[in-house]
Amino acid sequence: MTKLRLAIVGAGPAGIYAADILLKAERKFDVSIDLFEQLPAPYGLVRYGVAPDHPRIKGIINALRDVLDRGDIRLFGNVRFGTDITLDDLKRHYNAVIFATGAVRDSGLDIPGIDADHSFGAAEYVSWFDGHPDVPREWTLDAESVGVIGNGNVALDVSRMLAKHAEDLLVTEVPDNVYQCLKASRITDVHIFGRRGPAQVKFTPLELRELGELRDVDMVVYDEDFEYDEASKQAVASNKQVMVMDRIMQSWRKLDSVNNAGGTASRRLHLHFWARPVEVKKDENGRVAALVYERTASDGAGGAVGTGEMREIPMQGLYRAIGYFGSPLPGVPFDKKHGVIPNREGQALEAKSNQRVPGIYATGWIKRGPVGLIGHTKSDAMETVQHLINDQGSWWQPEDPSDEAIPALLAERGVAWTDLDGWHRLDAHEIALGASQERERVKLVPRDEMVRVSRGE
Repeated sequence: MTKLRLAIVGAGPAGIYAADILLKAERKFDVSIDLFEQLPAPYGLVRYGVAPDHPRIKGIINALRDVLDRGDIRLFGNVRFGTDITLDDLKRHYNAVIFATGAVRDSGLDIPGIDADHSFGAAEYVSWFDGHPDVPREWTLDAESVGVIGNGNVALDVSRMLAKHAEDLLVTEVPDNVYQCLKASRITDVHIFGRRGPAQVKFTPLELRELGELRDVDMVVYDEDFEYDEASKQAVASNKQVMVMDRIMQSWRKLDSVNNAGGTASRRLHLHFWARPVEVKKDENGRVAALVYERTASDGAGGAVGTGEMREIPMQGLYRAIGYFGSPLPGVPFDKKHGVIPNREGQALEAKSNQRVPGIYATGWIKRGPVGLIGHTKSDAMETVQHLINDQGSWWQPEDPSDEAIPALLAERGVAWTDLDGWHRLDAHEIALGASQERERVKLVPRDEMVRVSRGE
């Protein structure tokens, strides 16, 4: 029987789902899968890209753990593609590779002053509060007023984690250094800006509802944003999600804090709709001093047009949450405009000629861009895997497809890789750290410590 030796680069949901789907698919060949991950721990953005107070994430991690714990997928953690292992290495030892490396950089925003001190991308802040081992341990939260640009779920995650009181995170796996920084935060006001109206937002009801449930945080909305035109009324009437979110926001209009009248909480979350960022003003030290935005209006078709009216809100920090962007991979085609591997239904294409690149596939956000939820990732992987199965005639013919080749190669290069048993050790260690503080888990942050615990050293 034909044997397929497959490498998957990226051990987040996209990579793990692709492996699971292929192993369960009807096929006429044996499959052997090695999963490579640059971090010492698996699960990708589920571990390092979602706020720690999202309880449903535990369910997703449990499902991913069940796939890995079956034992039919080898995990090589703490292995960087391009340095520890290269595309040429993969061609020598595998028939094909699926890249599932996601999108972890922030999309840019081209407005004057965006380079100010204390102007951040959302991904930076998310990586920090999720304890990503490759970002600095400290974060400065000395601003009293901050802005968040964006109307998607990431914008709400960032806003919630800026406004939430640190002690309310002790029921989560928030790392100790993050808790201490949040505890010292001076933030009193978080302003969220979206260029369209309340009926055109990109977040979901669950995230919006969570925002309004924060302890000692007033929700501030503005009556002028809710003067709906026919397009907005139609959106509310025809879409159940929009209807639910409108109901939530309309309930906030009945609060004492509406239109900045002032409530009783020590912190406030302001939602500014119909607001297009125009300029970030700096103080004499080059730090964020204010955001200038243009008031927009509905174009009657779900979009927004400028009105020419400029407004300004003083602040000392700014976070842009306008989307993530993929990173190029050495030797792999890359679309610089969209931040993805150019592909046709997961089959990699040459960037200029659009010709098929044999043996190289993509799934997840590096395939389709940073859109869609976990459910999309599964269907995405299914499409890619189906092409991989059908492309048997164009697979690579490896010189050495043996199971021993990769551990020997990594050992020769001095790579301190971690495996599934190592992840179990790290997992148990984090749970033990939590137990000593009567918490479910405390995430270990420094990479060298993660590797040491994983390798039992």
